[in-house]
Amino acid sequence: MTALFGAAILLSAFLLFQIQPMIAKAILPWFGGTAAVWTTCLLFFQVVLLGGYAYVHWLTKRPVKRQVQIHTALLALSLVTIQLLPKRPGTITEPVFGILGLLTLHVGLPYFLLSATSPLLQSWYARCNSTGVPWRFFALSNAGSLGGLLAYPLLVERFAPLRLQGLGWMAGYAIAATTIAAIGLRLRNPDLPATGHPAKTEFRWLWPALAACGSALLLAGTNELSENIAAIPLLWIVPLSLYLVSFILCFESTRWYLRWLWLPLGIVSAFVLGLQNGLPGITVFCAALFALMMVCHGELARLRPGPEQLTAFYLAVSAGGALGGLFVAVIAPNVFSSQLDLKAVLAATAVLSMVIARYNYRRGATAFAVVLVILMVRDTLNSAGTTRRTVRNFYGALSVIDLDRKPYPGMVRKLGHGIIEHGRQWLPPLNERHPTAYYALRSGVGRAITTLMDEGPVKAGLIGLGTGTLSAYARPGDSYRFYEINPLVTQLARTEFTFLALCGEPCQVVQGDARLQLESEPPQNFDILTVDAFSGDAIPVHLLTREAFTLYFRHLKPDGVLAVHVSNIHVDLEPVVDLAAREAGRKAVAMHYRGNAAGDESESNWVLVTNRSGFFERDRIKRISSPVEPKPGLRLWTDEYSDLTSVLK
Repeated sequence: MTALFGAAILLSAFLLFQIQPMIAKAILPWFGGTAAVWTTCLLFFQVVLLGGYAYVHWLTKRPVKRQVQIHTALLALSLVTIQLLPKRPGTITEPVFGILGLLTLHVGLPYFLLSATSPLLQSWYARCNSTGVPWRFFALSNAGSLGGLLAYPLLVERFAPLRLQGLGWMAGYAIAATTIAAIGLRLRNPDLPATGHPAKTEFRWLWPALAACGSALLLAGTNELSENIAAIPLLWIVPLSLYLVSFILCFESTRWYLRWLWLPLGIVSAFVLGLQNGLPGITVFCAALFALMMVCHGELARLRPGPEQLTAFYLAVSAGGALGGLFVAVIAPNVFSSQLDLKAVLAATAVLSMVIARYNYRRGATAFAVVLVILMVRDTLNSAGTTRRTVRNFYGALSVIDLDRKPYPGMVRKLGHGIIEHGRQWLPPLNERHPTAYYALRSGVGRAITTLMDEGPVKAGLIGLGTGTLSAYARPGDSYRFYEINPLVTQLARTEFTFLALCGEPCQVVQGDARLQLESEPPQNFDILTVDAFSGDAIPVHLLTREAFTLYFRHLKPDGVLAVHVSNIHVDLEPVVDLAAREAGRKAVAMHYRGNAAGDESESNWVLVTNRSGFFERDRIKRISSPVEPKPGLRLWTDEYSDLTSVLK
């Protein structure tokens, strides 16, 4: 029976953490491909996990026979009603509640029951065995969760489309549900009182506090990675994997969490993260995050109770996890106008460390807490001193900053999202209509537009507004139609920058997700369509699929030009665009521009796609163009399939 218990716990945990990236990837395109989609999904999963643990806490107060009857009935109901992958919804005005509603409808009950599996089966095992609580089952559960997470980007996502992923998951769920029901029906001596270590009731308040800090570190850390790199399952999974590994190590054995090692490492790690504005490097960032998680979960493991408080312990831990998620996903965006979430979580962790530290660690933890609070105040004051404006919503935090471009005369104003810049403009009396940053005259997109301008009026579609820099190319008689999902970007482009105002009548802005808007519009017959909608450091995946390119070509003239902005530090998107172009019977070239010494023209990489006769032979284009190097083994991306691991630099 022990092996059957272990198998059910392992499979349930595997499925529990397979569905998280799977469902998040499925709905990501409907909400702009932003990092907040994953944060909101994690909040949902933590809240449902809390519900599952509360259900087990309530259920275990009943006779075991009744427990089996109730749980088996719910498993049967979930098998009959399961509808895993949702269909695209209509217009959603409030993304957070839209995501929570979709997840509740489609994965709520199965996830709820899977989340209850580990504590429920451990409770049944403890009642049927005099050896007490098998805490290694908790480590086994986290190992299954980690396996599910890692299998998704490395195996499932790479080789199976979403629909097949969903069918495979449902088959696995049916096996898990049947196994759990079989265990319940085979229980013997089900009401044997459990024995074990005495409960540590004086420390119960630390259970949710430590869990909340660990959970908040997970979400805030994931936000930092996603907003500064890309909102992709691979980057979601890395912090969550570290989170699970820390749980596995701390609950598998007492030999892994050594206070004399991990508390000082946690203090150093918090300083490393707290002193940085932006990422200190992915490896360093993740290592520091892991050390802090080890402190939270190591202390939690030291406080684990006897079997009589098993379900209360799990309930407290899940409540703390939900509170941490609530802070990062809901409270912080409404309290902080800039990205101070992680520093706030670090400060809270510091205070908690100060409480639990012993002897010589107490002074270090106290200094740690004080310094981190000072750092938060410093960053807030610095931001107020150098930043004209900071605003924040579901799509992230935006800042408008004025910079003195010494030794070059004059001031330049830029729009930033984390460490990513979305455009800049020279301030008067300099040439405020001068195209700057990635959109300069000598950039790939600048050369494409000016080449078309030589032939007459230009009708342009532009996905992604930023500061509105591309409108600097518009002339009387031209037509420039921007598509922008974030209303705050539109607001800042109109109030803090003058590109759109100077453009005047030729320019208009359509508010909403570009794909949804283009799908609802008749063919626009654009001469050029630019794709420059960045989420983090990369274009959202749903704007790079075969279906997206089919939509683009429907709105372009037969010989129109598609310009895709692929400047990126971490992933090579040129082969992805080239493959989609060849699928559509069009040719693609890469356009690499190094920028200029003044810094107002940034290094940029664009891919131009067209079948326009002689376009790539124009001297202006040939000067910086080159063939796109194919990526061996790369498959065409679709709405059902994409694989970021295949294009990592």
